[in-house]
Order: sequence, then C-alpha cells, then structure tokens
Amino acid sequence: MGQSAEFGKFLKAMRSRLSPEDAGTGGTSGARRVPGLRREEVARLAGVSTDYYIRLEQGRNIHPSRTVLDSVSRALRLDSSEHAHMMDLLENCSGTSRTPGPPQGVRPALRQLLEAVGDIPALVLGRRTDVLAGNRMAFLLFTDFGELPAQERNLTRWLILDPLARELFRDWKAVAAEAAGALRVDVGRHPNDPQANQLVGELAVHSEHFRQWWAGHKVATRSAGTVRLHHPAVGDLELNFENLVLPDDPDQLLRVYSAKPGSPSSDALTLLGSLGADGRQSRPEGRTNALPPAAVEG
Repeated sequence: MGQSAEFGKFLKAMRSRLSPEDAGTGGTSGARRVPGLRREEVARLAGVSTDYYIRLEQGRNIHPSRTVLDSVSRALRLDSSEHAHMMDLLENCSGTSRTPGPPQGVRPALRQLLEAVGDIPALVLGRRTDVLAGNRMAFLLFTDFGELPAQERNLTRWLILDPLARELFRDWKAVAAEAAGALRVDVGRHPNDPQANQLVGELAVHSEHFRQWWAGHKVATRSAGTVRLHHPAVGDLELNFENLVLPDDPDQLLRVYSAKPGSPSSDALTLLGSLGADGRQSRPEGRTNALPPAAVEG
C-alpha cells in the first residue's frame, strides 16, 4: 500500500492548492476547515461519484480507467508534468514499478561533445539529478563536483545544502524548489531506489525548505529556462539553459548553459574561462570530465 498511499497523497496535495474560484465551481456555503477543494467538488468536476474519488485518495481503488484519470487531471488543473507524474505513481501502484537499472555511464562521444563546447558550461545529469559529467566551464561556474565525495555529487543536494549555492543563485529559492520537483519526478518513476530514498531523507533532515516543498508534492520537468547568478569571481550573469534528454537513456540529460552573444553575461563567461585557464580556478591536470564510477552507480 506504500505506493497507493503516495498516489492518494498526490491527489490530495493537488486538491488542496485549488480554491473554488480557481476551479470554477463558484462559492459554497459553510466554513472550510482545510484549504482547497472538497472531495465532493473534485468528484463533481471529474464526473465521478464522491465515494469513488474518496477511494482513489485513500488508495482503495487503484484501477481507474484512462478516461477517469483524464477527468480527474482536468478537475485538478494538472499540467503535463503533473499528469505524467500521476501516471507514474499509478503504474507503481500496480506492483510493476521499475527497479533501478545498471550504473549509468557517459558515452565517449558525449564526453567529446562536452569538450567541444568547452567555452559553454555543460553538465550530464542522471538519475536523482546525479552529476555524471561536466566540462571545465561548468565546474568553474558552479562547483567542482569531481572534488566532492561520491555520495555528494548530486545537483539537488548541492543546491539545497551548500551555502555557496545560496549565494550563487540570485533566485535560489525558486531554483532549489524546482530541483526538488525534478527529484520528486525521479522518485515517482523509481520508487524502489534506495539511493534516492536516502537522498530525500538527508535533505528532509537538513532543510526546512525541502520538507515544505516535498510535502507539497510539486513536480518539475522544464526543458529550458533562465537562471540569474552572482558569481564571486565575475559578478552577475543571466544564462539560458536547455535540457536535452538522451535518446538511449531517458533518465539521462545534457544541460547546456549559454549567454546572449555580446551581452555582459557573455563577457563574464569569457572572463571566467580565462581565470580558469590562468590556473587560478582550473582543475588538476589529467582529470577527466566524466566523474569516477562511484558517482554514477544506479
């Protein structure tokens, strides 16, 4: 019943964030003891009985049709990422959840690509947002993940627990919350991953922000966006990023950061690269962009 409970908790969290006005149900009489829509209101919007919807939230009916799921999704105003996450949770309720696969590795051709875009920060992220590889500029911009202990080479962990990350990201709270949402998606796909569960536990123990985000069941799967940074060596930057999912491993993506040509941010990136080339922030000689295997065990 563990995953059935997660499915129900997700529905409840999505219901609690909606007001009658948001959902278009109009005002209702009587004081509301908890925020959000009532179960009967969601059931009415979805075109199912209240008893049926209650069983869904309680994990007592985990075989709804696709038509019912689509109706519940519309009633709860789920976006595409939230709908996909709901489907992942439902699949895991059936007892056919995916188990962690073999250790994720970085193909040699992908390492060559990281080198080829050496002036542009780039990372390869795997399961749990583990940092599998990165080029010199990415490590200069963020942190040298290769210098961290193997269990700490994780982007979400670094974002939330490292004080330097809070200083680097000018919109730290939004960026960290989105990273937690990406981790939530991964856990929904792979609930039997002990490393992911250990990571969630560590973050929950050490971060009040993470506990609140995790309790809200928010998910995030953006393919592109913008980050604003204040780097201690080169000052302010505004960078665009693209997430490119690798076709041979959907749990692995290439994230590339870039600045608008001719902009102050582009000049700052060039300066950052020159500082690293001068040896003041460069990585030790002979280090490879792909992190040691201990960092990528699945």
